Amino acid sequence: MQKSVRYNEGHALFLSAVARKEGTKRGYLSKKAAENSRWHEKFFALYQNILFYFENEQSARPAGIYLLEGCTCERAPAPKMSTTGKEALEKQHYFLIVFGHDGQKPLELRTEEESECDEWVEAIQQASYSDIIIEREVLMQKYIHLVQIVETEKVAANQLRTQLEDQDTEIERLKAEIIALNKTKERMRPYHVNHENEDPDIKKIKKVQSFMRGWLCRRKWKIIVQDYICSPHAESMRKRNQIVFNMVEAETEYVHQLYILVNCFLRPLRMAASSKKPPISHDDVSSIFLNSETIMFLHEIFHQGLKARIANWPTLVLADLFDILLPMLNIYQEFVRNHQYSLQVLANCKQNRDFDKLLKQYESNAACEGRMLETFLTYPMFQIPRYIITLHELLAHTPHEHVERKSLEFAKSKLEELSRLMHDEVSDTENIRKNLAIERMIVEGCDILLDTSQTFVRQGSLIQLPSVERGKLSKVRLGSLSLKKEGERQCFLFTKHFLVCTRSSGGKLHLLKQGGVLSLIDCTLIEEPDASDEESKVGGQVFGQLDFKLVVEPSDSPSFTVVLLAPSRQEKAAWTSDISQCIDNIRCNGLMTSVFEENSKVTVPHMIKSDVRLHKDDVDICFSKTLNSCKVPQIRYASVERLLERLTDLRFLSIDFLNTFLHTYRIFTTATVVMDKLADIYKKPFSSIPIRSLELFFATNQNNRGGEHINDKSPRLCRKFSSPPPLSIPSRTSSPVRTRKLSLHSPITSQAVLESVSLEKIIPESPQSSEAGDMSPCRSPSTPRHLRYRQPGGKTVCNSRCSVSPASAFAIATAAAGHGTPPVFTNSERTCDKEFIIRRAATNRVLNVLRHWVSKHSQDFEMNGELKMSVICLLEEVLRDPDLLPQERKATANILSALSQDEQEDAQLRIEDILQMADCPKAECFESLSAMELAEQITLLDHIVFRSIPYEEFLGQGWMKVDKTERTPYIMKTSQHFNDMSNLVASQIMTHTDVGSRASSIEKWVAVADICRCLNNYNGVLEITSALNRSAIYRLKKTWAKVSKQTKALMDKLQKTVSSEGRFKNLRETLKNCNPPCVPYLGMYLTDLAFIEEGTPNFTEEGLVNFSKMRMISHIIREIRQFQQTPYRIEHQAKVTQYLLDKTLIMDEDTLYDLSLKIEPRLPA
Repeated sequence: MQKSVRYNEGHALFLSAVARKEGTKRGYLSKKAAENSRWHEKFFALYQNILFYFENEQSARPAGIYLLEGCTCERAPAPKMSTTGKEALEKQHYFLIVFGHDGQKPLELRTEEESECDEWVEAIQQASYSDIIIEREVLMQKYIHLVQIVETEKVAANQLRTQLEDQDTEIERLKAEIIALNKTKERMRPYHVNHENEDPDIKKIKKVQSFMRGWLCRRKWKIIVQDYICSPHAESMRKRNQIVFNMVEAETEYVHQLYILVNCFLRPLRMAASSKKPPISHDDVSSIFLNSETIMFLHEIFHQGLKARIANWPTLVLADLFDILLPMLNIYQEFVRNHQYSLQVLANCKQNRDFDKLLKQYESNAACEGRMLETFLTYPMFQIPRYIITLHELLAHTPHEHVERKSLEFAKSKLEELSRLMHDEVSDTENIRKNLAIERMIVEGCDILLDTSQTFVRQGSLIQLPSVERGKLSKVRLGSLSLKKEGERQCFLFTKHFLVCTRSSGGKLHLLKQGGVLSLIDCTLIEEPDASDEESKVGGQVFGQLDFKLVVEPSDSPSFTVVLLAPSRQEKAAWTSDISQCIDNIRCNGLMTSVFEENSKVTVPHMIKSDVRLHKDDVDICFSKTLNSCKVPQIRYASVERLLERLTDLRFLSIDFLNTFLHTYRIFTTATVVMDKLADIYKKPFSSIPIRSLELFFATNQNNRGGEHINDKSPRLCRKFSSPPPLSIPSRTSSPVRTRKLSLHSPITSQAVLESVSLEKIIPESPQSSEAGDMSPCRSPSTPRHLRYRQPGGKTVCNSRCSVSPASAFAIATAAAGHGTPPVFTNSERTCDKEFIIRRAATNRVLNVLRHWVSKHSQDFEMNGELKMSVICLLEEVLRDPDLLPQERKATANILSALSQDEQEDAQLRIEDILQMADCPKAECFESLSAMELAEQITLLDHIVFRSIPYEEFLGQGWMKVDKTERTPYIMKTSQHFNDMSNLVASQIMTHTDVGSRASSIEKWVAVADICRCLNNYNGVLEITSALNRSAIYRLKKTWAKVSKQTKALMDKLQKTVSSEGRFKNLRETLKNCNPPCVPYLGMYLTDLAFIEEGTPNFTEEGLVNFSKMRMISHIIREIRQFQQTPYRIEHQAKVTQYLLDKTLIMDEDTLYDLSLKIEPRLPA
């Protein structure tokens, strides 16, 4: 029998060596001896859960081993000693190791440093595995507890099983007894004694018992019902039922709209098309209405099914109805796909007077409620999104275990898939409706607005200055024009044309007989007067540099100049930036037509569209089927890097993309990143611009060049090189030919010769070109004058084969060469150098972006000084470029001037200026002010507050956050101003004590609201109508009885205009047909932005920017800014604004209601 444990000394020595080299903790500690309580210094080493100690650090064999598993380690107090040794003890720190097994004394150790003591305690505590042991004990306890529960459940189950068997036996026994009793009762029935004469007291007792049982049963049932009514499940079901009821109401309204479309328009027009003198053909009727009749029949069936389900309430099962509806909703794809063409056909048919008269007769039907045919044709466009929203709300209140949950989710996914397919074909609809609305406002009509590629850019009021002999303008005449507003014009800018209209007293628009429709391809924009032009200097001093010119040079009529005056510098910058961008787009497309004419016979947009590399989906970019203003597919999702790449892409100049990017870039990147990208493009174009963007510049048709005869005298042309060949230098004997503008409708043939003023000036015998160059005024960088295309047929000594290649023409023209002074080149070959061409194109692109950014988004630089300085530094670096073309130098100087100039005093009033007027007259009373004065000043104040909102506040739903006052102070001020004006109206009415005065005040305020409507101040209309609808005023029945019927009818009309029904559908329709200046209701736009923000994420699951969402946000912001930038020409009247801004006249809601109760107390019940 073994008496001792065998000890493997070799293994212990190996572990001690490892501990001394790689131990968790090593160092000298003082160990207390067990025999004489003396302290001995030893070298300790901790390895895993074993503690070794040696006589010293050089010892090979350990003096002792401790197994730490299961031990505890903690700090120990110093032992008590005499006062002489107290100071020495204070420098020592003790800790104690207590082992978990019996028979082992605790190990006492000490160190001189407190931190070292704590480290040893922590290391030993971890090596003891105490946490694992405790966790194991806890798990064992839980396991034992669960085993006990299982055993208990087994015993309980056996007991229940036994009880059930006993109950079954008892039931069988009771059934047998019942059968036996029934048999006995049947036998005893003949001998049964009639007990009708039962004791009356017994009957009463039984009656009371029956009543009590019924009462207790009803009371218990009532408690159960009340508990369920208050439960979350019942609340969710009530909301779900309400959503279904609202859905049925909306479906009823939609079916009614389709019924009006079919019965009031489609079927009557079909009959008219079958008449002897048809105003419209059957084909046009089919094109306009498409499959709307089929859609009506489909939704009538769906509506009947919904009503049948409502009849079976409270059981609302809808999933099977959607299962039936989903396969048939594909007919909406055909409707949406052809909706744009439908509106175009309708616009063409309206050119027929008979049809237009007949259509207006149909639209005057009472069932149409003043809505036009276009409105009814647009209703089906929004039905699929409405179903998606309804199903989303239904699923939010449908439990996960609900029987319809999976079916509703499937229906929602299918509708979203269908909506995505339709979304790509809907985006152009809003632009077409805008164009059609403008076309209908113009009395003479305008055929160019019927072009589906014509995209609306901006509109506003400008003053047209008269052009007199030699361009001289009379100051007196101009002063009278400004006063009488004779020169005021309503201007509309589209991607291809510029419309100039006058407004008649009835509000109709009339195109100018000369210069009413300007084709931008024939226009040259002159923003700033030339420094050498004395007349321009005088004009600039008179107008404060607010005027700009459009030099129109049509090919079939004499040239003329249109001089326009903007109301402010900001307005001028916005107009000139957009006009310049449109001209850039048209001429870039025209130049690209010549570039690719050798390679392709199709037009430039189709050529770009056919290049799959431009719109092919990739991991970091995804395109939609909708085309932008450059006829390139719009970006749906993209990474930040690809968006920055598209911003600086040399192939495209899209206003849509540029506006969207500059409005929303702060959502997904920073201004510093954008600025760094522009700087890289300018400084290192070859390394920063992707290869796919550069390939376009040097794409040539080798097949066409292969058969050409190369001039042997030109060694440069004989070489194989990637750069375009040099420009041709026309001979001095060349016959002068008339230059013409590049037109998309008459593309340049392959024999067209690029004529450059800069190269002609090299030849001294060409005085005509040099004079033209010297006299030409300074123009926009988008309109290079030294690049002209010459008609074939002019006599030239130079071989036509030596003319510039189309690729060179595009590259140099894209670089926006100068107008007046020719570019200084070291030699003619440098013009065709590949690097030089790319640098010029990159510089032009950077300047275009910066010009647009500085002119239309100046707030970015006012609030960010670092960004402003970085732009200034970049522009100064551009100016130092020795190869900079003159017009690039002029454009850079203009941007730098606009950015560096000090803040000028704004001639427009601010709300702070009105509030701080010290010497203003005393505010007058309400009765002394006319309705016209009140309406005009309310409109002026509303517009001042509205235009002060910076567009940055519309991003990120800051007005709904906790810190909304800090994030969106101007939106909060606008909301507060709306509430103050509404409170003022209510307070003024309630100050009158007699009924007649209150009724007169109501009538006057309604008149003020109607004048606000005429002034396009729909915010003011809502301020007044909301005040009149307050409970404190609305309940005054005696007062309203005194109000005239005409006033009540007018108020109903105003309320209908600004009603929030259908997401402000009436107000939206009104705003689309009105011309600025205008003050819309801001809450409508905030609702739209909140809907977009909440319903669509900023980034996809792959981390791509949702640029479709950015485009929707930018569209709303552009509409808001359009109304902000057009001021009212209303003279400020201090006496009226003092009254309107007097806070002492305003009562709070509780005071108003208390005063209302005093005026007309509640009637007794």
